Amino acid sequence: MSLSRYLQAVMVFTMTLPLLLATQAFAKPMVDCFQCHDRAPFQKRVKHEPAAAGECLDCHSPHAARFKGLLMQKVKDLCYSCHPDAAEQHSKGMAHQPVIDGNCLACHDPHSADQDGLLKGLLADVCFGCHTELPKKFKHTHPPYAKGDCTACHRPHQSTNNYLLVKERDALCFSCHKQAEVQKKHPNFPMKLSNCGSCHNPHGSDRPGLIRNVLHPPYADDCSNCHTGKGAPVRMETCLECHPDVSEQMASSHNHLVRYKENGCTACHSPHAGDDKRLLRGKERHVCGTCHESTFEQRDAAKYKHPLKGLVCNDCHAPHGSNHPAMAKGPINDVCNQCHGKHGMFSHPIGNNIYDPRTGQVLTCISCHATKGSDYKDHTRYDGKKDLCVQCHATYR
Repeated sequence: MSLSRYLQAVMVFTMTLPLLLATQAFAKPMVDCFQCHDRAPFQKRVKHEPAAAGECLDCHSPHAARFKGLLMQKVKDLCYSCHPDAAEQHSKGMAHQPVIDGNCLACHDPHSADQDGLLKGLLADVCFGCHTELPKKFKHTHPPYAKGDCTACHRPHQSTNNYLLVKERDALCFSCHKQAEVQKKHPNFPMKLSNCGSCHNPHGSDRPGLIRNVLHPPYADDCSNCHTGKGAPVRMETCLECHPDVSEQMASSHNHLVRYKENGCTACHSPHAGDDKRLLRGKERHVCGTCHESTFEQRDAAKYKHPLKGLVCNDCHAPHGSNHPAMAKGPINDVCNQCHGKHGMFSHPIGNNIYDPRTGQVLTCISCHATKGSDYKDHTRYDGKKDLCVQCHATYR
């Protein structure tokens, strides 16, 4: 080999060596992380493979990072980088709120756990950690619920069915309760059994047979109060005979026009029994989401969300009809002021004497704020630093 070739080879090796050493250093930590970190939380029965292999740097930066816990990426992105099939699956149908939020660590321990699936605790305990509105037991409890086996009926991440059910509701019920046996217990039922949730609570009840706690008075009295004969439908007119106030509300300029077969009332309400006096067919999120799913998707996708905890749709919207846009329960500024005080008295002027130059309409809270959420702080429709203001104050562009 000539001297020039030898010197060239030495130069290439000299330039490459630090890169090789650095790569090797980050492939395997030079320092044992457990010199500082307690090893016990990493030694539980079920171990996450990277943690078990000591590959701390697969997820964590050893020096500094943009994300809490010195993570290389956001939790969701980091998890999906090894679980791409889960990412694809979770994008379909309806997802569990922690999945939507990318909060995998709400339920799973990233290093090791005593429960399968790296769950932070017993399945029921993890579920009750968020679903605090559910009692842990009832006077009469559905056996799967009593055992804490939530996944007997629900999928933990995503489903194509409401309530993250593993199957469509009736099919799920009849997968355990044989149709012929159940039919014997409903000898006068006028048609093939279906819509079990119209009468039964799938978790539990104070009543035998898991009958929901609040009974519709005609149902509690005599079925013939509403049902006139076998196979004869109960029409909306029958409901409105007892609920004339609803009839008046539905005559409003903005209303829930009924367009569901013979009786639109049963699109939202159970005609037999419910968990409160409204006799809703389920939680408002699911009842309203049957038609307004895009509204909830919009909120879920927003960076800044209007909080829902403790709120229900009926806090702001009239369920049957209203003379205000979007079926608001009153003028929009009054509705917002229920929670946000008198913002209009000390912030940007709003109200009957203030007009939006873009539309000529009265300036309201929603002229600047998106009610469900947006990608900007304080739910503004545009960036509040400038872009929001120049929508009206064009001279300041």
